[in-house]
Amino acid sequence: MKRLFALVALVATLVGCATTQEKVVESPAFNKNNAVVYEFNIRQATEEGTFAAAEAYLPELKAMGVDVVWLMPISPIGVDGRKGTLGSYYSIIDYKAINPEFGTMEDFDHFLATAHDLGLKVIIDWVANHTSRDANWWKEGKKDWYVMDEETGLPIVEYDWTDIAKLNYENQDMRAAMLDALKFWIEKGVDGYRCDVAMNVPADFWAEAWKQVREINPDVYLLAEGEETWLHEAGFEVTYAWELHHIFNAMAKGGSETKNVAGDGTIKTDAKSVQDLKDYLARDEEKYPAPAMRLMFTSNHDENSWAGTEFERMGDAHKAFAALTFVLPKSQPLIYTGQEIALNRRLEFFEKDSIVELVDTEYGKEYRDFYRMLCAFHHNNKALEAGDCVAPIVYVEGAPETVFAFTREKEENKVFCLFNFSAEPTSVTITETEAGAYTCACGETKSFAAGDVVELDAWGFMLLSK
Repeated sequence: MKRLFALVALVATLVGCATTQEKVVESPAFNKNNAVVYEFNIRQATEEGTFAAAEAYLPELKAMGVDVVWLMPISPIGVDGRKGTLGSYYSIIDYKAINPEFGTMEDFDHFLATAHDLGLKVIIDWVANHTSRDANWWKEGKKDWYVMDEETGLPIVEYDWTDIAKLNYENQDMRAAMLDALKFWIEKGVDGYRCDVAMNVPADFWAEAWKQVREINPDVYLLAEGEETWLHEAGFEVTYAWELHHIFNAMAKGGSETKNVAGDGTIKTDAKSVQDLKDYLARDEEKYPAPAMRLMFTSNHDENSWAGTEFERMGDAHKAFAALTFVLPKSQPLIYTGQEIALNRRLEFFEKDSIVELVDTEYGKEYRDFYRMLCAFHHNNKALEAGDCVAPIVYVEGAPETVFAFTREKEENKVFCLFNFSAEPTSVTITETEAGAYTCACGETKSFAAGDVVELDAWGFMLLSK
């Protein structure tokens, strides 16, 4: 006789078992192959918006299961063409200085030391493509370090970034100064970089830069904002999975209309399905073979401020897609500031817009427990590791077309994950491949025999391992 397993109860357990999670989550030694990245928006994370205030939150990040703390740019911000009151973090005056908005160099050093004492790695956002329009280099008369606009006699502007000046990588002196600045922070103890629009900087510069940086610290963590495969060849370990993120949004919306960034009309999101997701993963495996790793996310600073929160873009599906980023092959899952406290608004990008009012709410606690559970599951299962040997996905045969269900297995560790990417309930029949006893992500044990039926709630999911 077939047995029925209702996922709705299991999801409630996954989200609500805080006491269990406090017992489950240990602080493992850093393993780059199963790292969890947290993007720290220093300006908005606290009322003060300083390193000193943000430092107090580091133990919470460690307890949640974060491994790598990515700081948005920490350098002084340009005034010429500044956007808003405080300006864009990505308009750099001086690569070797600290934005006084955040504190002093001593404050940063203390933040870094505290993070290291907790076992956290710290990477900083690096903007090698451009400086501000009033950067030190420009003021020093180094006009040949920039790509110039012949009509205006000023550095060119890319996109709508009217507060930046494009750098000229044909100039060897500029390259040397950029490399010197990169090495400066590594010598101070920074553990690596997230590189802004990395695809706009020549591959040969990155290759030489990372060669020299690794001579200082062989274990640097190098993340590129970009999907070009040559970024891995140039020395980056992790690249953005932008296409995957847009598939998530389209699957959640089902092709519904959403407001565009300008707010003056609507754009149509092409509907995507579970089959589109499977097709993407097959392409990704071919394009980015191991040991390449992929940053997977449901939000980041760009998405939150310009495209909307995960609640806007994904609605009731946001938790399911967040969980998926923790179990896909080659994933380095990302949590953006505020996601762990269910921040349900777009943060201002060029102004002060603190999230402090949500920190101590019970609603926020639910989401911290949720991400704590996902981090623990990601850390505790070798089948989920990236690196040289990645456990492949084996899909559940006969699953409904709205269900994304699979196993992954490595070194006697097996994970079994089921996701219903639909606003309607459905069910999955267990086959011989998935049968057995498992531990649920929240710590409960579950056993399945071939022929058992698992009922999946709308946008429900289940994470199991043995």
